[in-house]
Amino acid sequence: MSTRGQFNTKNPTIKRILKEASELSTSPSSDYHAEPLETNLFEWHFTIRGPPEPSPYAGGIYHGRIVLPSTYPLRPPSFRFLTPTGRFEVNREICLSISGHHEETWQPAWGVRTALVAIRSFMDTDAKGQLGGIECSRDARERMAKDSGAWKCAGCAKSNAEIMQEREELVKEIEEKDGKRKDEQVPEELRLAYRDELGKEGEEDKKVDKGKQRAVESSAEAASSASPSEPAPAAPVTVPSRPAPTVPIVRPTRTTTAPPPQQVAQRSPDLAWIDTCIYGVVVALLFMVLKRFV
Repeated sequence: MSTRGQFNTKNPTIKRILKEASELSTSPSSDYHAEPLETNLFEWHFTIRGPPEPSPYAGGIYHGRIVLPSTYPLRPPSFRFLTPTGRFEVNREICLSISGHHEETWQPAWGVRTALVAIRSFMDTDAKGQLGGIECSRDARERMAKDSGAWKCAGCAKSNAEIMQEREELVKEIEEKDGKRKDEQVPEELRLAYRDELGKEGEEDKKVDKGKQRAVESSAEAASSASPSEPAPAAPVTVPSRPAPTVPIVRPTRTTTAPPPQQVAQRSPDLAWIDTCIYGVVVALLFMVLKRFV
């Protein structure tokens, strides 16, 4: 392998990756294949067959990428499909018990082979809002499966059908020498983890559905109470009589201008004798005038 001299083979992660790559090459399967890129041991390309009949993916051959973390196998790899399947989104990480989205269920004893067997087994399950999963009709999935063999990866420079044909021929040669091997099975721990995952997702979906149903029911009740179809006759209600409020009657009035207030001049006591003299003079003049005419 051309990448061997580019990495420290004493590193536990590198040793594990090289071991798995060698094992997949010398013990091939006619249902799947995976190998690292020549330039990067941590990026692999895989090719798998769809599950057998009556699966809508039967006859399909799908291609994808695997990215191994630097701490592999202590942490799980991530997977994404490059070929349209109708089950997983194209070129987006998928969420499974064996992927990086569920590190708590991953076991270091598992490897790339175990993951590929699990992915192939889990393809027939429903997406149920799963990250990277999609819902699609059976006809669309069968059509994608039919077209998947001719899909060609630019990096591998081979079609999916060509890759699996090489695996079949290699498996046939090995079986002629050593006999037919036993089919790989998904580990029971992985099956249980996946069931728990589906159970949690199912419970969440039920809670969401119940919440939506309650919201719809409450909306319907509010609408029915707001606009009833046949309004019921209202019962007579006796309202206690209250005295009518007294409203003052406004009548037109004539506007009169009030005379300015008379100012009473207070005189000083020192000037009182002057007033007395003036009065006396006036009386004397009147007396003289009257006497003249009489």
